[in-house]
Amino acid sequence: MNSMGPVLVGTDGSAPAQAAVRWAAVESQRRDVPLTILNAYDPTWAGTPGLPRRDLTGAADLAEAVVAEARAEISTLAPAVTVHTVVVPGDPAAVLLEHGQDAGLLVVGHRGRGGFTSLMLGSVSSRVSTHSRCTTVVVRGRVLAIDGPVIVGVDSSAGSRLAIGAAFDAARRRHTPVLAVHAYATPLPPVGPGLAPIPPPDLDELAKTHAGTVERLLAEWIDRFPDVPVQAQIATGTAAGLLVGASHHAQLVVVGSHGHGTVTGILLGSVGQQLLHHADCPILIARE
Repeated sequence: MNSMGPVLVGTDGSAPAQAAVRWAAVESQRRDVPLTILNAYDPTWAGTPGLPRRDLTGAADLAEAVVAEARAEISTLAPAVTVHTVVVPGDPAAVLLEHGQDAGLLVVGHRGRGGFTSLMLGSVSSRVSTHSRCTTVVVRGRVLAIDGPVIVGVDSSAGSRLAIGAAFDAARRRHTPVLAVHAYATPLPPVGPGLAPIPPPDLDELAKTHAGTVERLLAEWIDRFPDVPVQAQIATGTAAGLLVGASHHAQLVVVGSHGHGTVTGILLGSVGQQLLHHADCPILIARE
């Protein structure tokens, strides 16, 4: 992945895809990089249910119209951004993944219609977020919120370290704080016949231990980004629950592509899936 490469966004003209295009345009402007708008279409398919035909015939003409409409909107929203367009036949997820190899960021809406199958989390979004080799954003919820922190799940995994760095970078671009979220479980004493009673854990000491862990994991990034304010939410519970809850007041939530399950999870696991289905802001999946 080229971290300074262009932002690539897929669109099929659906409302979630249009939101993704708007988010990608603003992000391209922040990064001062070009934006590529891509539509991959099925050449054997005559039209998209729910989209106006505009007297055009053929899937290619419809795809060109969708991309032209997106480009026109960007010219108003982010006029300084250099925009390129790609309209090609093929499977949307496969085409996005291929073109994403040269992108700095790959952006999709949380679902689509037609070529981008309309599901709660569309099949294209699911495949791209799982298999992309570059950092990926799934746009949903409060798309262009300008208030609230950038949230990141924190644990000791390599994926979390990558996510923390991406979160600090995103927060600096937005002039907003990072909110580091760390979830942990209270250990339960063993019970059973013949087992001696064990005193319950000291909850205050347990909380201090986890706070120390978070402080250690953030120290490097605080030194690298001294101008970015940092807050922490350290609590018992599930990582998914804490992150989804925090997303209601955030601009962006950042997770790593791998983790230990308690905090960042793996994208195919419950934490990533719950965020992709329920977060109230865009989700950035950090990858090397």
